[in-house]
Amino acid sequence: MKNLLTLGLVLLGSVFQSFAPPKAATYDVVVYGGTPGGVIAAVAAAREGARVLLLEQTRHVGGLNTSGIGTAESEHMIEETISGLPLEFYQRLGKFYGSNGPAFYFESHVAEKTFLDLLKEAGVTLVYDAFVQSVAKQGTTIRSISLTNGNRYTGFVFIDATYEGDLMAKAGVSHTHGRESREQYGESLAGVRFIDTPIDASPYDDGGRLLPGFVERSTLSDGQASDRVMNYNFRLMLSTRADRRPFPKPASYNPGRYILLTRLLKNHPETTLSDIIDLYAWNYPKGKFETNNKQKAVISLGHFGGNVDYPEADYSRRKAIYDDHKAWTLGLMYYLANDPSVPDALRQQTQSYGFSADEFRDNENFPYYLYVREARRMIGAYVQKQKDILEERTKPDAICLGSHWIDCHHVQRVAVSKTQFVNEGRIWEAITQPYEVAYRVITPKSAECTNLLVPVCASASHVGFCSLRVESTWMQLGNSAGIAAAMAVRQKKPVQQLAVSDLQENLRKKGVILSVDHQVWNGTKDLR
Repeated sequence: MKNLLTLGLVLLGSVFQSFAPPKAATYDVVVYGGTPGGVIAAVAAAREGARVLLLEQTRHVGGLNTSGIGTAESEHMIEETISGLPLEFYQRLGKFYGSNGPAFYFESHVAEKTFLDLLKEAGVTLVYDAFVQSVAKQGTTIRSISLTNGNRYTGFVFIDATYEGDLMAKAGVSHTHGRESREQYGESLAGVRFIDTPIDASPYDDGGRLLPGFVERSTLSDGQASDRVMNYNFRLMLSTRADRRPFPKPASYNPGRYILLTRLLKNHPETTLSDIIDLYAWNYPKGKFETNNKQKAVISLGHFGGNVDYPEADYSRRKAIYDDHKAWTLGLMYYLANDPSVPDALRQQTQSYGFSADEFRDNENFPYYLYVREARRMIGAYVQKQKDILEERTKPDAICLGSHWIDCHHVQRVAVSKTQFVNEGRIWEAITQPYEVAYRVITPKSAECTNLLVPVCASASHVGFCSLRVESTWMQLGNSAGIAAAMAVRQKKPVQQLAVSDLQENLRKKGVILSVDHQVWNGTKDLR
């Protein structure tokens, strides 16, 4: 079975492409990571005349937008803030679906085709199955990167657009992960958070031992720092159509992993599938659904405790984490559809679904990417914090606008008694006004690296990152990073020494909205 996970093909050493680039090649801009932000960065730089190489770690570009997230998240942000090349991407999707305007809900395979069209038209060189092995630096300048497949690439400016920030880390750039304490940056939303109602389900096994994935309440206090990150899950694409693929039984299937579900169903036989996982119909064709972890469910797609060491893990360990999440997910769906302890109504309901046959066709209809909601975050020239979103919303070096709510999924499951547990870490803070994102958020400290931009694992506190961390905003940061990179190449300057006014003028010419004063943000004026 082909395994197309983000990090699992390191040892295969194959490059799936229409041509074979030389073992060592030089480009103006090297983008590491074909996430939506990376694709947009590569296209933006190429449109500026740069010779651009895009290195993607799987065999598919588009990150989560081609692995089950079919939304621009416009239901929880001000969609009019989406501008420039990202808006063009959504407009192209709209054209595909027969609309005169942008499509903010879309299918994964349609998004991938659109990304590939943009890359081809811009003349971007694309290499798949590419994992950075080492970084060669001279002083603060990255000279080249070597990959696990033996290839080496030289560039004038590099962009790390991965969800994990491996290029950034190997280049010696300061970074962190997890959650700061409330005191570190004076953020009321920071740190460990006990805000949810306890769930009536025992977090202990029949022998009185704490179940896997749980921690004791006595080890935690409100507002303290934590090195754990938001839980991960796969965004399955399900279907009730006749061509759906039944949920397979994973080789490592263990129904004992779902003891919480067994107990829930025994006490609540009326439970439905939508009580366990979120099902989004969006504007998909009839009978097709996107899924997500259900925040307040007793058990769902989120594999709590499974990602604890992911941010700093090596590739082989990340592969094991990926495989474990996949086994958890397949096992959960198989359990619901087949286990005799599942009430008949729920079992039959689950059997009416299967994997959508028109998605992820070369991966047994299973998503390519694990939903890594957060991993590393750069500690760069400026750290975006809570106050930059809610209070101090203007920046002299603004390169785009952000407006998504501050959104953190639960981080861990905490036993609060012998009969109850609580999901800890949720943040869901509404934003009614946009804020300006500083160029310094994507630039490292000049003493550490002078030719690298980081638009995805950007410089932010955990709270600040929880608003940036959606694909539509990462695409906007990627757009600005790509244009800035091409300018740095032309001007032969460190990325930190670009004249901000020149960068902003260039961004405005490309249709990028930079100012919170651009209009009255009341939804009455359509910027498109």
